[in-house]
Amino acid sequence: MFRIKLKEEQTANMLHLLSKVRYAIIGREADKGLLFKLFIYLILLDTAYIYLKPILHMMATMVKNADDLLDPAVNWFPRTIYLGNLQEAWSWMKYPKALGISLGLSLSVAILQTLSCAVTGYAFARLKIPFKRVLFFFLMLTFIVPMQVTILPNIIYARQLGLLNTIYPIIVPAFFGLGLKGALFVIIYRQFFSTQPKELEEAARIDGAGVFKIFYKVMMPLAKPAILVVFLFSFIWTWNDFYLPSMYLSDIETAPLSLGIEKIASALRQQAEAYGPSVTDEAIRMSTTFLMIIPPLLLYTFTQRWFVEGVERTGLVE
Repeated sequence: MFRIKLKEEQTANMLHLLSKVRYAIIGREADKGLLFKLFIYLILLDTAYIYLKPILHMMATMVKNADDLLDPAVNWFPRTIYLGNLQEAWSWMKYPKALGISLGLSLSVAILQTLSCAVTGYAFARLKIPFKRVLFFFLMLTFIVPMQVTILPNIIYARQLGLLNTIYPIIVPAFFGLGLKGALFVIIYRQFFSTQPKELEEAARIDGAGVFKIFYKVMMPLAKPAILVVFLFSFIWTWNDFYLPSMYLSDIETAPLSLGIEKIASALRQQAEAYGPSVTDEAIRMSTTFLMIIPPLLLYTFTQRWFVEGVERTGLVE
C-alpha cells in the first residue's frame, strides 16, 4: 500500500514537472511561451537582415582594393582594408563644404517647419476660427497636388527675385509650412494637441494667459514628442531630397550631398564612356553613399528611443 502511494506521488510529481516544462516552452497563453518568443525573434532577425544586408554590402565593397574586387572568392571580408575609395569620394564630393551645406539646409528647414507647423496645428486643434473645416480641407488638398506642378512658377519667381543658386527658395517655403511635408506635420501637431486635456487651457485663462502665452508656455512644453518627430522627419526628408536642390542649386560648384552623389555617378559614366569601365567604380559609388548616410545614421542612433516614444504618443501608429 505504501509502495502504491509512493508511485502515485512520483507520477504526480513527474506530471507536474512535465506541465511546467510544457508551460515554459509553449506557455499558458499563445504569446508567452518559449516557442512563440523564438518565432518572433526569428522574424525580427530575418527582417533586420533584409534591411541591414545592403548597408553591410556597401561597407564591405567600399573598403576593397582592385584585387579584392576582381576576385570572386572575396565576398564579404576583404583581404586588406583599403581606404583609397573613401578618400577619392571625399575629394570628389568636396565633402566638408557639401556636408556644411547639407547640414545648414536641413537644420534650417527642420527648425522652421517645426515651429510654423506647430502654430498651425495648434490653431486647427484648439482655436475657434472661421471656416476652419474649409481651411483644413484645403490643407488636405496639398497631398493631391504634386510638387512638380508648382515647381515651374516657383523657379520663375526665384529667378525674378535673384534667388536662384541659393538655398532661400528652399528655406522660405518651410517658414510657412508649405507643401506636402508641411501638411503632414500640421496633421501630426493637430493630432497631438487634440488629445491634450482642455482643463490646462482653462486654468491658464483663469490666470490671465492669452492665446500665445498658452501656446508657448503650456502646450509647447507638452509637445516635445511631436516636436522631436516633426524635426527628425523634416531633417531626414530635406537631407535626402534631390529634387528641389537639383531645381534651384544645379549651377553652383559645391552642392549638397544629395546632388554630389548624382554628380559623381555622372562623372563615372562619362569616364566609362570615354575610357571604359573601371574596377573601382562600384566601390566609389558605395563610398559616396556611405558618406551620405552616415550623419542621419548617427542622428538616429542617439535619438532612437525618444523618436519611437514620440511616434507612439503622436498617434502615427494608429
